[in-house]
Amino acid sequence: MTEPAPEQVRESVVARYSGLARSALDGQPAVDCVPDAFTDGGFGAAGYIGIEAEEALDVSLGCGNPVAIADLAAGDVVLDLGSGGGLDVLLSGRLVGPSGRVYGVDASEDMLALARRNAERAGATNVEFRHGHIENLPLPDGHVDVVISNCVVNLSTDKRRVLAEAFRVLRPGGRFGISDVVAADDTDPRERAAAEERVGCTVGTLTLSEYRELLGAVGFDDIRITTTRDLGGGLASAIIQAVKPA
Repeated sequence: MTEPAPEQVRESVVARYSGLARSALDGQPAVDCVPDAFTDGGFGAAGYIGIEAEEALDVSLGCGNPVAIADLAAGDVVLDLGSGGGLDVLLSGRLVGPSGRVYGVDASEDMLALARRNAERAGATNVEFRHGHIENLPLPDGHVDVVISNCVVNLSTDKRRVLAEAFRVLRPGGRFGISDVVAADDTDPRERAAAEERVGCTVGTLTLSEYRELLGAVGFDDIRITTTRDLGGGLASAIIQAVKPA
């Protein structure tokens, strides 16, 4: 059986999340392929303990809360890879304040429409959403202090390019802190494939070793990967952190 081309895979991912965004825009539940059993795994709104009355929380499709580990400060410039409905952008915007700026990049025009609506309703004036692919970010070199992302890198067909782009747009000394789904190094391939289908990792996961190797290969230093929840089948949600050398 012939494997689909990377462009076809990417288009299917965008179409899937565009459909979820349209559901949210129409006032319907935006539910990804994560059943109730994953509430304990920190997926979706379950990853944001103590956050309430945030409309974008209802369409959170991630596997953690990257803002909680980003250590944002007033005046920081932040980029969210695959910003979806805008929750992490809005939360970051509150932390960086009026002197800071937060960009969200997403490949789905429908998700961008949803995020902009949520930002308008929240009265956020220091955020901006741009259309683009995380493999080719619409930002100049050395433009941001922090890169965050929530369970999006596993959806890319070219994960090395994503990490290289994140490195490019960071300023020297900039920080990379994301949530993602990872695989144990010794995972059985069949169990891993079944778990990825169950969790919703459309394009597959990196192993812990592969993540470390790719981050180091594109130039990152101080690489730390902390698994947070066991998802079964050799998969886990994790916090991945690194620094662009100054």
